[in-house]
Amino acid sequence: MSAINTQGEMLTERQDASSAKKWELILYPLTALGGNCFMLLMMIVSFYAAGIVGLGTVIASFIITGSRVLDGFLDPFMGYLVDKTNGKLGKVKLFLLLGFVVMSISTALIYYTAYLVPDEMRTVYFMGLYALYIIGYTLYVIAARSGYAILTKDPKQRPIFGAAEAIYMSFFAAGGAIYLSSYLAPKYGGFSDPGLFQEFTLVVIAVAGTCMAIGLFVIWPKDRIENYGDGNPVIIKFKDMWPILKGNRPLQMFIVAAATDKLSMQIQGNQVINVMLFGIIMGNFALLGTVTSIAIIPNILLIVFGMRYASKVGLKKGLVATTWLAIFATTLLVVVLWLGDPTQIAFNDWGFMTIAFLVLFLIAGAARSLATAYVVPMIPEIIDYEAYRSKRFTPGIVTSLYTFVDKLVSSLAQTVIGLVLAMIGFRAAFPDLDTPYSETLFWVTMFLAFGVLIIGWIATLIAMKFYKLDKAKMDEIAEVLEARRQENMDAG
Repeated sequence: MSAINTQGEMLTERQDASSAKKWELILYPLTALGGNCFMLLMMIVSFYAAGIVGLGTVIASFIITGSRVLDGFLDPFMGYLVDKTNGKLGKVKLFLLLGFVVMSISTALIYYTAYLVPDEMRTVYFMGLYALYIIGYTLYVIAARSGYAILTKDPKQRPIFGAAEAIYMSFFAAGGAIYLSSYLAPKYGGFSDPGLFQEFTLVVIAVAGTCMAIGLFVIWPKDRIENYGDGNPVIIKFKDMWPILKGNRPLQMFIVAAATDKLSMQIQGNQVINVMLFGIIMGNFALLGTVTSIAIIPNILLIVFGMRYASKVGLKKGLVATTWLAIFATTLLVVVLWLGDPTQIAFNDWGFMTIAFLVLFLIAGAARSLATAYVVPMIPEIIDYEAYRSKRFTPGIVTSLYTFVDKLVSSLAQTVIGLVLAMIGFRAAFPDLDTPYSETLFWVTMFLAFGVLIIGWIATLIAMKFYKLDKAKMDEIAEVLEARRQENMDAG
């Protein structure tokens, strides 16, 4: 009887290690939400740096870009550090906490002190703090993404945390937009009062800290050596990075698809672009918060449907179908804004422009959210593929190789915005709510808000032609890794 009980306990431990409870799959993605809280806070840093600190649009844009490029080069070292760490605090817990602390301190110092230092020191001071923030953000993201590969190895479960993270982001985007456009901006009279940024910082630290604590609670019992890959840890060396990138074709194609999409969404999601689209072209910036809140329902519906579809046909096929939908809806949206009168878009005027804009904007936004959601479970797929291919569990290295290229590319977002707007006359400050409308401003907004998205999605479709991790391949990988893990456990 004792032997039977022991075998049953071992089987239960194996099942628990290779899969996760549904509540764990649903709660752990809140960890990513914590990082996105800080990302939203720093998406308005250009207003602060250019207008309040007094750096000017071009200098502020280049500082932000330079800091992200520097951090991109630091990413591989941080990923290597994560994979080399196998102590009592595991791979995830320590770096989640450290990343959060660094982000909290650096953002608080930026928004509370940068405009108070002497003029001759402001550029260097702001640059150093922004670089420190990026380093903390990288530590946090690498740890959070590594946790997904540890939490479950079941390909059918992973779309669940992809859907959960996307749903959280939908509510967060709506809440953040409403909080910023309908509360903070009116309260402080725009983006020229330091109080707006300081109040926002305190709220972000509180919300992100709660999300981080929940993530720690979920991942804590699983962040152990026996749950890393096939349960047989190997020595990772820094020189292993190049062979991993060179030999892992799915990682290469994923980087192309995800990095180009990230660049386009960083540009499109910048608050400067929202001010131009809703505040200047439509003449109603508060409409942003209303539309974003309405978008929650279609976003959730499409995410749930899309992830259920992906659990049956695979993440690759789901991403391709979603990308085509996003291209179609976004193209039609540009045509409607071009041929119609955007100032007629209002919820007290339910004419053609309001209905057409709302329908196409919601469809395009939902497809964009779903495409982003696919990125979350695809990273653990690639981590498992590397363990299957080379017998090395390297979540930190795989994640950091992706974030390295991703940041080098996406770091261009602020520079692209700054240079494009400087070309049409906005050199000292970015367009604000009182900026007059012009035809040139309209087409620049169409390019920055929608054109860059379409270009990124086309790159995704091309990359997916060479991404071989379809449903059949991932089922095979899961079976092989589980068989190896059981062999290693039986061998002690």
